[in-house]
Order: sequence, then C-alpha cells, then structure tokens
Amino acid sequence: MRLKLKNPIIFFDLETTGINIASDRIVEIAYLKVDLNGNETSKTILVNPEMPIPAKVTAIHGISDDDVKDAPTFNEIAKSLAREFEGCDLAGYNSVKFDIPLLAEEFLRAGVDIDLKRRKFVDVQIIFMKMEPRTLSAAYKFFVNKELTDAHSAQADTMATYEVLQAQLDRYPNLENDVGKLAEFSAHTRNVDFAGRIVYNEDDVEVFNFGKYKGKPVVEVLAHDPGYYGWMMNGDFPLYTKKVLTSIKLNSFKK
Repeated sequence: MRLKLKNPIIFFDLETTGINIASDRIVEIAYLKVDLNGNETSKTILVNPEMPIPAKVTAIHGISDDDVKDAPTFNEIAKSLAREFEGCDLAGYNSVKFDIPLLAEEFLRAGVDIDLKRRKFVDVQIIFMKMEPRTLSAAYKFFVNKELTDAHSAQADTMATYEVLQAQLDRYPNLENDVGKLAEFSAHTRNVDFAGRIVYNEDDVEVFNFGKYKGKPVVEVLAHDPGYYGWMMNGDFPLYTKKVLTSIKLNSFKK
C-alpha cells in the first residue's frame, strides 16, 4: 500500500560505534526519501566517527576503522544532511529510542540547528511489536515473505523497513494510512527529550523519568534542589536532554 503523505518522509538507519547515545558516534547513515508523488531517492554515507570502532561492533555491521578513515566527519556533512531532512517526517526501525536521539546528538555537537521535535516519527518496530512482536528479519519474512539476506547493512535495513511499513498498511485495516496517525500509534512514550529522561505526565507537565526524583515535576525539583541542574549538566547525559532541561529552567523564570 502506498503511503499517504502530507510531507516527504525519510526512512533512515544508522550504524554506530556503540549504543551509548551520549558518547557513541555515527559511522554510516543510509536514508530513503519518499516524496509526495511516491518517488524514491536513496543515499548511503560513510562517516568518520573520530574515534575507534570497537572490534565487537565491526563484527556486527562490518564497518572498520579502515573503511571510514578517509570518510567525511559528521561535522562536514551536517549542514547538507540537515537541508535534506528539512521539512520531512522521519521513519525507521527502533528509531524513536536510538537512531533519532543519536542523530539529534550529532547535530548538536556539529552546531547545526535542526528542530527534529517538529517532525512526525513513525517507528516501524513499535508498530510491529504491537501487532506481531518480532525482529526486523522476522518482520521482513512475515510481511514481505522474503529473507533479509544483508541484515545490519544500513542500506538493506532501510529498504526493508520501508517495505515492511507498506506491507503493514496492507495487512492491518485498522492502521490508518496517515503519517501523523502512524507516528502517534508507534510512539513509545511521551518523551520531552529524545532519551526519555524527561517525560510528560498525565497533566502534560514535564517530570523526571529516572532517579530519586522520578515522577516529580522538573520545575519543582529545580526550585527545591537547584544543585540537581548542575549535576545533570555536568553528568553523562545526552546534549539534547541538557538542552531541554535548560529550556524548562529558563521558561520557569518567565512565569
């Protein structure tokens, strides 16, 4: 089933040096852009992470230090990538919990101002988990009836994700063919930041989602324990989480 689009949509997948959103880096990004007419363009970019790629990670995605030694850094591609992503909704597999937060970190480190929060996110994995809990390879077999022969290749995973979403729309009549509705259905949490350290409660108030102040309104915690802000800003938290925390703090001064 062809997607009904109000904006172009980009299916993307990252290969990285690891799974720590705050400290790991992108080594490859592949994306498939689908315009309003259904036309598809794809691109795969190797990225020099400016840090060693652990051997155990190379064993998973097959990308080594030698493969990326002459590749551009993320800083060098950030502006052109932001232009490509501008005005597009985003989709991926496990993207809400990992790929989107890590991409946001990379853009912040590069000093490129792109507000990903304005975009709609469709996470095909969450749709799949709610409908038929499986891995991407199993999803591809189940929905498309093909074997995913090159799993953990960013390009193969990206194309497979796109095909799975189309097949999901064909299979489940209760899934509305609308990116906004798909993004709402595939949302995992009501995150304020991408990493889920701060979330909205049932009253749409920003609350901490970890630690000793879990469930407590951020504004109240910062007023009661001002040092907590400094602890988080100096801690091993994602840059985007720190940006959100600072924004909440500054907005509280205006009220």
